[in-house]
Amino acid sequence: MIKRILFFALILPFMSTVKTAAQAPKLLTPELLWEIGRVNLECVSPDAKTVIYSVQRYNIEANNSKRQLFACDITSGATRALTQADQNASDAQFHPAGDRLALIYNGALCEMPLAGGVPVPVTGVDMEIGGYQYAPDGKSLLFISEVQHDPSAAERYKLSKTKGEVFDGLFYRHWKSWRDGKYSNIFVAPYANGALSAAAKNIMNERYDSPLKPDGGMEQITWSPDARFIVYTSRKLWGTDEAVSTNSDIWVYEVSSGKTMNFSKDLPGYDLDPVFSPDGRYLIWTSMERAGYEADRTRIMLLDTYTQERRELTKGWDYEARSPQWSEDGQSIYFTSAQDFTYQLFEYSLATEKIRKITEGRHDYTAFKVAGDQLVAQRNAMDAPAEIYVINPQNGKTRQLTNVTDKPWKGLEKGKVERHTVKTADGKDMNVWMVLPPNFDPKKKYPALVYCQGGPQSAVSQFFSYRWNFQLMAAKGYIVVAPCRRGMPGSGQAWNDEIREDWGGKPMQDILSATDYAAALPYVDKARMGAVGASFGGYSVYWLAGNHQKRFKTFISHCGLFNLESFYGSTEEMWFANNDFGGAYWNSPKPQMYETASPHKYVQNWDTPMLVIHNELDFRVPIGEGIQAFQAAQLRGIPSKFLYFPDEGHHVVKAQNSLLWQRVFFEWLDTYLMAP
Repeated sequence: MIKRILFFALILPFMSTVKTAAQAPKLLTPELLWEIGRVNLECVSPDAKTVIYSVQRYNIEANNSKRQLFACDITSGATRALTQADQNASDAQFHPAGDRLALIYNGALCEMPLAGGVPVPVTGVDMEIGGYQYAPDGKSLLFISEVQHDPSAAERYKLSKTKGEVFDGLFYRHWKSWRDGKYSNIFVAPYANGALSAAAKNIMNERYDSPLKPDGGMEQITWSPDARFIVYTSRKLWGTDEAVSTNSDIWVYEVSSGKTMNFSKDLPGYDLDPVFSPDGRYLIWTSMERAGYEADRTRIMLLDTYTQERRELTKGWDYEARSPQWSEDGQSIYFTSAQDFTYQLFEYSLATEKIRKITEGRHDYTAFKVAGDQLVAQRNAMDAPAEIYVINPQNGKTRQLTNVTDKPWKGLEKGKVERHTVKTADGKDMNVWMVLPPNFDPKKKYPALVYCQGGPQSAVSQFFSYRWNFQLMAAKGYIVVAPCRRGMPGSGQAWNDEIREDWGGKPMQDILSATDYAAALPYVDKARMGAVGASFGGYSVYWLAGNHQKRFKTFISHCGLFNLESFYGSTEEMWFANNDFGGAYWNSPKPQMYETASPHKYVQNWDTPMLVIHNELDFRVPIGEGIQAFQAAQLRGIPSKFLYFPDEGHHVVKAQNSLLWQRVFFEWLDTYLMAP
């Protein structure tokens, strides 16, 4: 009996240990993050019964991804795969008859029955296309394709082996591509039964792009409901003129006559995303008031095509309005906007001329489609990857339609997301998001990361990033502090504008206010705080490195601006620098941006370990900015490291590059912040 008691006494602790290990929470890792399928809302059927969405999955070993299409019944949620997982399918669109689906399948425009089957190429398309749209009557097809309008230097100078190029204006490179003489133009052709019945006609045939590069898509092009007109967005400026202005316009092409008209000639800023009302009488689009200000308040303009009367529908409303779409009955316009630092759905009523908020909650709606009297939308949050939801626009009630990300996401322990209100140095209320580690214990002290957002005029909302992932940072044991500093959408246009010509002023003090607030919390170890960020966030890190007064123990800057003069002299979108800096460094009426806001002016104060990350193909913030910062840190004897990607632009998008980014990122943080 004594032996049995001794045996159980010895084995019980072991059994307890085994049980505890078996029940240990599963935490997010960089590898698990890249296992999550990335959901994208594609289209809704004309009868509003079926939604098509895609799921992109990455193969880390092959360093690539495949995108698969699925059809989901909006009422029942029944889902079936339309394409194979080992093929690439995207850009789905229903034929107006609703009996078949078009898609880009392994790079080719194809069609397939909605019931399923093998995608069949649309015949007569003899060029690579980047997007397409059926005419509403189904008798024509438009698509976009790259056209070589400018010959290369090798052709002009008859030197077949040279790779040299000659440029006579700016915008000779943009984001991560050099100007190669090709422009995205719109083609249209008669179509029937899966084939073009005549050669496609280039309705632009000019050295301008539609949609706008690099991020514009088919939302910038539309047909009129009667198929008489094609309306598109283009910035018909070239060279240096294009580099200094955001002035794009809404162009209308009449199919029968070939005539083109400009509907927004007197509007100086961005004019984008035209959409006709169901009856074809009204055309709406988004418009910014100021040329050269890419983060101006986005307004909704309405044009009565019968009377040519035009008016702003969002006049007097203090927030942006994005991605407008008409209700099925043409009496309302739905759109998204950042209000209180989350992106929600809104409705403008033509009858009452009032704006109504449809949705609430701690999440972002990033895309949506009208489906009869319902909305189908893509939604995510800091603690939830994107899924598809159905929304009742009358009462805002939602129903989750897809569960693509349940594996592995549902089985992971997540960190709690909190909203805090922090007083700024000038007494204003600032929203600050905080993410706590999984299984948070308020009696413990945790290291903290102050996240500095890029943009600079972009919101810290409820985004879910596959690189700057707050849940991943929290799973590694860090408290994430994300201030919604001056210069962000979500608190009205004045708050958004206050960053202009004041980069080193109130926005930096806002970050420091959030830092000091977090440092005073009983569960934050103020001796183990780091600052991290990209682009303007990287600028913020460099500026803080010279002005933080011992608040931080380490810094990480990705593609940040270091020397504002050299940045101005080497970036490409000059409208951005002219607007935010107040002009060129050699003749700015407010030169204080270059004199006091440039981080390189404070290198003499640097004394904190720093990881610098920069990419060779980043023409937005050229790589010299990162090289200068790393070189300064090294020459000052500061522990520092340089992570370099020769094949990435402003962002890191390739699978293995992203994993390297995350491994080096956390290796650096663990070295300097994890040890008490």
